[in-house]
Parts: sequence; structure tokens; C-alpha cells
Amino acid sequence: MKKLILLALPLLLCAAIAKAQQVTGNVKDDQGKALSGATVAIKKVKDSGLVKLAATNTAGQYSFTGINAGSYFVAVSFTGYTAKTSAAFEVSGTGDITVPDVALTKSSGQLKEVVVAARKPMVEVKADKTILNVEGTINSVGQDALELLRKAPGVVVDKDDNLTLSGKSGVQVYVDGRPTPLTGKDLSDYLKTLQSSSVEAIEIITNPSAKYEAAGNAGIINIRLKKNKSFGTNGSVNAGYNQGITPKYNGGVSLNHRNKNVNLFGNYSYSDNTNENNIYLRREVLDTLFDQRSKLNIDNRSHNFKAGMDYFLNKRSTIGIMTNGSFSDMDLNNYSHTDISYIPTKQLDRILVADNTNKNTKNNINGNLNYRYADSSGHELNIDADYGAYRNKSDQFQPNFYFDPGNNPSYNRIYHMYAPTDIDIYSAKADYEQNFKKGRLGLGGKISFVESNNDFDRYDVDDVVLRNKRLDTSRSNDFVYKENINAGYINYNRQFKGFMIQAGLRVEHTHATGRSQGFAWNGSEYVEYDSTFTRDYTNLFPSAAITFNKKPMNQFSFTFSRRIDRPNYQNLNPFEFKLDEYTFQKGNTELRPQYTNSFGITHTYKYRLNTTLNYSHVKDIFAQLVDVTEKSKSFITQKNLATQDIISLNVSYPFQYKWYSIFGNLNAYYSHYKADLGVDRKVDLDVYALTFFAQQTFRLGKGWTGEMSGFYASPSIWQGTIKSSEIWSIDGGLSKTVLKGNGTFKASVSDIFRTLKWRGTSDFAGQRTLASGNFESRQLKLNFTYRFGNSQVKAARQRKTGLEEENKRAADSQGGGIGAGSPK
Repeated sequence: MKKLILLALPLLLCAAIAKAQQVTGNVKDDQGKALSGATVAIKKVKDSGLVKLAATNTAGQYSFTGINAGSYFVAVSFTGYTAKTSAAFEVSGTGDITVPDVALTKSSGQLKEVVVAARKPMVEVKADKTILNVEGTINSVGQDALELLRKAPGVVVDKDDNLTLSGKSGVQVYVDGRPTPLTGKDLSDYLKTLQSSSVEAIEIITNPSAKYEAAGNAGIINIRLKKNKSFGTNGSVNAGYNQGITPKYNGGVSLNHRNKNVNLFGNYSYSDNTNENNIYLRREVLDTLFDQRSKLNIDNRSHNFKAGMDYFLNKRSTIGIMTNGSFSDMDLNNYSHTDISYIPTKQLDRILVADNTNKNTKNNINGNLNYRYADSSGHELNIDADYGAYRNKSDQFQPNFYFDPGNNPSYNRIYHMYAPTDIDIYSAKADYEQNFKKGRLGLGGKISFVESNNDFDRYDVDDVVLRNKRLDTSRSNDFVYKENINAGYINYNRQFKGFMIQAGLRVEHTHATGRSQGFAWNGSEYVEYDSTFTRDYTNLFPSAAITFNKKPMNQFSFTFSRRIDRPNYQNLNPFEFKLDEYTFQKGNTELRPQYTNSFGITHTYKYRLNTTLNYSHVKDIFAQLVDVTEKSKSFITQKNLATQDIISLNVSYPFQYKWYSIFGNLNAYYSHYKADLGVDRKVDLDVYALTFFAQQTFRLGKGWTGEMSGFYASPSIWQGTIKSSEIWSIDGGLSKTVLKGNGTFKASVSDIFRTLKWRGTSDFAGQRTLASGNFESRQLKLNFTYRFGNSQVKAARQRKTGLEEENKRAADSQGGGIGAGSPK
């Protein structure tokens, strides 16, 4: 609790002593209707200097806070309308100011472009999402996307790098609006290849509409990569160096060119990271104690790229092509030492030493073809065709050396496992919107096909030089998974007097088949088997929201949604990936989808203090079970529990005063997991937990900026069955702009107090497990970025491609799970 107070104290002090003056107003058209999304700039009367920017909400309202005493006016602009300014007004420093309504009239000709530069707030809280603006922050330097997510409000990354949001594990991860097909370890490996220098913002969407995929019971995390911003060419280069236990390097380049008809864009980044992890695993099974200590070294070299073109056919139509991908080589070495003892006498029986190595290659390429039509009357059509290819190879060598209590060699068990995985994803989708009955109507559909081919060959080996390899036919097999999802949706939103509604319905039909082929021992010989399963189901996913905004300073929203999480491809795979002789991981072909019904109430006070109360009920929730087989051997698998009920309360508040700003987010929740899987196999766990995130920025003058951020997570439950201990961390850093503002140098230290150490316990099926560990969390990070060319080149279009849910699920299916050598 002392750590939480340390992190929260600046925010509590600010909230206690500060009552920021509000400057508010409304923007309408010449018919008196509210204009949503109009740009409002508050400026000084003296020199027309820009003070702050804002955008009007759906009721046409805007608000400014923290404005110093003086004379000001507001300038309002909106596409297709003539810009207008208000009369001057005085801010005294006490009492709220209401600016007279500003009415815009439609322009008769094309507006000239006006460019206004302003610093984005570090965190923006909106009705449907929270945005963490990473670009420009100091503590993001030298980290990858997974480390950035550790700092995102409400997000927790557990010991296995799994993501949870507000206590829920069904998080859908998007990159530039496109879902990644990866989950679990493959997703975390992919996020580690995305350097923070290429990330612009992280969007946390807690209540997606029917337009989005129905997958993701906890919502969507969208990682927005940097884009460049009238005509011309610009770009940037960056280089970074990190020092933890081992040195790490990263660098990248980004280019953008735009003229009247064409916009070309591309970026490339490279990273070379070596990381050391320490893992402790203590298991009690029947009368035997396994006391394991492991050191895992991961050497990851990754290349990431993105390239594309937008061609503007005319004022209404644009066609675009884009490709992106990543290529990585990951070498893992897991050296573990396990003392095996007889519990009644506490006598050491034998020692197991496993020196596990795994050479992984993970390559993926995605292509997108897009057409967009938009006219001035509100019609908009987006069509996307996508293809994604994921290729993974896992080549694992695992020698198990046994020693007697006197440390004398006893016997060996040596295995060689080769597991290539190919995933191909095809999809097409269309989204259409138009004005309808004084509101906005959206219609769309999507069709997708996925095929995942997995081979697993396990060999018994006589010695460490891989002589006399013999294929273990009972442990080797092929697994092929095919899936087709067809979806359609309708969505409608409309602003009424004093409130706004949004309602939608999405229907999805899923047809999936899985086939596992191999040989099984029938008692006298190996016989071929074909284990095939088929799933065919159709689901409806309604969503709705109503926002009462008659009083813009005091708004309420009510939301409801139903969502689905399908098993990722690897968790259906029945292969056994060994960690050592006594621990392995395997998939479960009987894993069913999980369904979530979620209800939420949000209160927004003065556009700043946001409070959300949410209740979710999850049926057939996925849980990671540490199970037992062959009396003393342990394996990790996914199964469906009966239910999870979770109630969460989220509070966020930004504060800014002159050169100082802070954002705080507190998420508290109660979660209850229940299941009855047989005798001595019951799950009935509940927990009260909270997470807290705070980020402070200090503008020190002369180009210097300081930053301090931190988070705290109380004890909770991971993956339905593992009780975790608290974890917290604080980062700090400085930045300096140089070379006439074109260069930025940043230096920071992550996890200053080296507190990112995880610990968890499990008691299931007669096996008691204690796991703990740490990694290279404290690092000195140095980064330099130089920008060149026209700094106002417009951004490449933000567009969502069709590979959304599939990309996420494939990430987890791309490889050998924890067979990479980490005893998770």
C-alpha cells in the first residue's frame, strides 16, 4: 500500500488544492444544429497566440481548463464551413466562463488549409476510449510495444506476458486498426519487435460498437503507428541504445511523400535485444518435491517494415495499397537445475539438469487493398481485401541429464523437436455509412478464411551430437485447422435533445474443422489414427449505448454489449511442447468459445473526471490449468471454466498547471472464478484487486522536459487459477530538443527501484505450485531522433483492414508455445 500512496500522492494533492476554471461554449451551423468534431482554438487577444486546442463533442460543446487570467477569443473551424471567431472575453482566474454560441455558415468555395501545431495531452479520455499518446513521451524511449502496454491505464501484463484489461483477459490487440492474428506468447513476441520509437499512440476501446469484430470480451487495444503530416516530402531517423544486464540496440527510418494525386509512405526498423530472465518453480506432487531454478536468455533480432500508397482518383474516391510485416530470429537458451526430493524424509533423491535451446524464426507479411468513397452529403464506403501469411519454425534441442545425490552422472533423456507452423488468412469486408433519420446509419459485412498447418516431429536421441535419432511416432503428429467466419452488422447513432443513442447488432456464423493425425500404441503395435472435430455455430452480438449530455459538464452514459472469444489456433493444437522431462504444455481440441455479457455506467464531470462502473458475466471462460499426468509429471493446458463474474470501477483524472501536468487512473475490481472439473479438480477463487497508473510531465524550459511515471497492481488472479502477488514500478527520464527543434535526445531509466518481480501460486488437482521470477526490467535507455523535410505533410490515411480477429489469434498459433524453453 505504501507504493500505491507514493504513486498517487501527487494526483491526490492536485485534486485537493486545485479547482481549474472552465471556459465553455457551443458551436452550431446556420440552422442551429450542433456541429460535432469542430476544431476550437483559444487564443490571446494581444498577439493571437495559440493557448489550447479542443474539439466539440456530439452536442457541439467544447471546454478548456487551466487558462491563466487575461484577454482571449476562440477561433472555430470545420470542414466545408467558413471559419469564425468569437468576441473577446476576460478570464479573471476565478469563476467559470461561458462563451456566446458560435454559428458557422457553409463556405461557397474551398477553404484554404490552416495548419495549427500544438502538443497533444499525454492521455485523452473520450466516451468510447482512452488514448495514451506515446509519441513525445520520455519514458517510452528504447522500449518495445509490450513494455508500453505495461504503462497503459487499466492494462496488466502477467508473468507469461498475457494481457488483461480491467481484470478481464479477452483483450483484442489491433495495430493501425487491423487485428493481429496472434495471441499468448506469439503475440508478446510480436509486440516485442515493435519499437516504441515507431508508436504514436495506444487506444484502449472498452465498448466497441457492432462495426468491430465481436471478439474480445475485455475490449480492444489499438496500437497506432506513427504517420507523417500539405504536399512535399519528410521523414525521420532514430537510433537507440539500452543497457541492462546486456546491451541492446535499435534504429529506424520513416519517409513520406505527397503531391496532389499520390501519397507514398514507408518505414523500417531494426532491433537487436538480448534479455536475461530468472525463473523459480517449486512443485509438490504426491510425496515428491521438484525445486527448479532456471535462467532463460533470449536473443531476438527483428526487422519490421510498412509501405503503401494512396492514389486520389478524385475528391470523393481514393484507392490504396499497403503491405507490412516482420521478420525475426529468436534464439532461446533455458538452463534449469531441479532438485527432486522425497517429502516425508526431506531426502534428495536425484538432480535433473536440462540445457534447453530453441531456434525460432517468426516471419509474417500482410497485404491490403482498399477503396474509399466519401461525398459531402455524408455517404461513405470502405472496401478492404486482405491476405496474411505467418510462417514459424521451432527447432528445439532438449537434453535432460540426471545425477544422483552425490552429483554423479546417472542417466540421460535427450529429445529433439522440430515444429513448423504455416498460417494463411484471407478476408474481404465492406463498411457503408450514411445520414439517416437525423442520425447516422452503418451497414457492413465480412468474410474470412483461415488455414493453420502444424507439424510436430519429436525424436529420441542417444547423445548431444544428435546421433541415432529415432522418431517417436506416438508423440509426433500433424494438426490442420480450418475456419470460415461470415459476419454482417447494422449500427445506428443519433443525437436527440439532451441525449444521444447508439445501437447495433452483429451476426457471425462460424464453421471450423480440426484434424490431428499420427500413430498411437494399442498395446502391441503403433496404429494410425485420425482425430477430427467440427464446430458449426451462429451467434448474435447486440450492443447499445445511451449518453445523457444535456448538461455538458455532468454527463452519464449507459452501455451494453455481448462478445465472443474463440480459442486461438495453438491452444487447440494437441502437440506436447516439453520444458523438461517433467513439465510440458499441450493444447486442447475440446476448447470452446467463451461468451461475455457486459454492462457499464460512465460519468464524466467537466470533461475531465471520468468514472466507469462495469459488470461482466463470462460463460465458459478460458483458464490456464497446471494439471498432472503420469502421477508426477506436470503440464499446462487451457480449459473452459464454468463462469467468471467481474465488477470493476475505473476513475481517471488529468490535471495541468502551467509547466506541470499529471494523469492518474485507478481501476478497482472484484472477480470470481468457478468450475467443477471432477474430484479434487474444483475451482472457486475470488479476489478484490486494483491497479493504479500515473504519469507526470515537467516543462523545464530551454527545450528541457522531465517525466516520471509508474504503476501499481495489487495481488490478483492470473488465467483463472493462479494467485499473484503485488507488483509495481517507477520510471523517470529527461529529454532535450536540439538542432533548431529538429532533433530530440532522450535519456531514461526504467524500473528505477527494480521492483518488477512476479510471483504466483496454484493449488489444483493435488499439485501445489509456487512460481516467481524477474527480468531485465531496469535499463538505461538513450535515444536520438532527427526529423527532416516538410514537417506538415499530411498523414497517410488511417484505415482498418480485414485481418482483425484472425491476426490476433494467429499470433498465439505461430509457434511452439512455451516449448521455446521457458517454464511458465
